[in-house]
Amino acid sequence: MKNRKIIMLIMQLYRGGHKRAAYLKKKNIFAEMGENCYWFPRVLPADPSNLMLHNNVNIATGVYFCEHDVIHHMLNNCEEYLSLLKEKERYSYSSSNIEIMDNVFIGAHAIIMGGIKIGPNAIIAAGSVVVKDVSPNTVVGGNPARVICSVDDYINRRKELQIID
Repeated sequence: MKNRKIIMLIMQLYRGGHKRAAYLKKKNIFAEMGENCYWFPRVLPADPSNLMLHNNVNIATGVYFCEHDVIHHMLNNCEEYLSLLKEKERYSYSSSNIEIMDNVFIGAHAIIMGGIKIGPNAIIAAGSVVVKDVSPNTVVGGNPARVICSVDDYINRRKELQIID
């Protein structure tokens, strides 16, 4: 990516998630970025062109998108694993897309693995490790992330906590 260091510096300088998201959208940093997004992380994925954010996607601080792996370095330096390939073949770098549909919230310090599709209308709890697709209208959490409840159940519980003046 061009000027990655400059973009990372700007992420440090912009305080609000809406400002960061507007900048990232303007610069076409991701494969796709819809309207009304919120990006609070101060770092970018290693390959942001693998990340597709639809509308009203809200990303909390410290969320990590692991859209690639570097295990090929280990595999290519181990005769046992190389022997499983045809002569002169090598293991290659692996990279895959992450797609986040409309109306999704991803909590602080969650990890989203490559090849994952989230939502629409899903909530990822803070600290979760998402290793498989997240169904629409669900709240997931944990390591590995599993269904906790529906978004409707969460909203009903949340309404009970509202403070009414």
